[in-house]
Amino acid sequence: MTAPEGRAKGHLAPRELVVVERPRMTPPETGDFWVFGYGSLMWHPGFPHLEVRRARLHGFHRRFCVYSLRYRGTPERPGLVLGLDRGGSCTGLAYRVPSAEGAAVMDYLYEREMITGVYIPRWLSLETEAGAVEAATFVVDPSHPQYTGRLGVEETADLIVQGFGERGPCGEYLENTVRHMEALGIHPGSLLRLLRVVRQRCD
Repeated sequence: MTAPEGRAKGHLAPRELVVVERPRMTPPETGDFWVFGYGSLMWHPGFPHLEVRRARLHGFHRRFCVYSLRYRGTPERPGLVLGLDRGGSCTGLAYRVPSAEGAAVMDYLYEREMITGVYIPRWLSLETEAGAVEAATFVVDPSHPQYTGRLGVEETADLIVQGFGERGPCGEYLENTVRHMEALGIHPGSLLRLLRVVRQRCD
């Protein structure tokens, strides 16, 4: 796989939060809608939903490519969180949100995911066993200062080991993601190998 366009490998994390304003995504005026979870939304969605389906997104893959300066790190000691980066595919969960809760759920998602605008909200098509659905999806912006570019395993592990923020250690975030992927029958692949490296360093 070639390195994605954007930040160079190993570029320094920003020393402060940089906020990029994004157009607000609005839910459909009528009917339920879907939200795609590929990281912490898989194991802690935090919003009401009527149905959950295993779903596959084409054109993007999950990767630790976002410097965390608040939830799982600080500007002085950044951690990492997952983003949807370009290329490949990603299997996660699709949540069906009831229309009556649409505005409140979208407010919640923006407060949680769009603090600095490192993600671009998009409606994207997902494949599920019951058919295709359009879902609210947050993909990483490669021009945002919090985008890491393509980090190697060693650099990624260093940042995960050191990261600790408002929601706890970055290693816990990785552990939870891998554990829930395995429970859902989604092979963790490179995340499992990364977890082994992180555990070795912590030991």
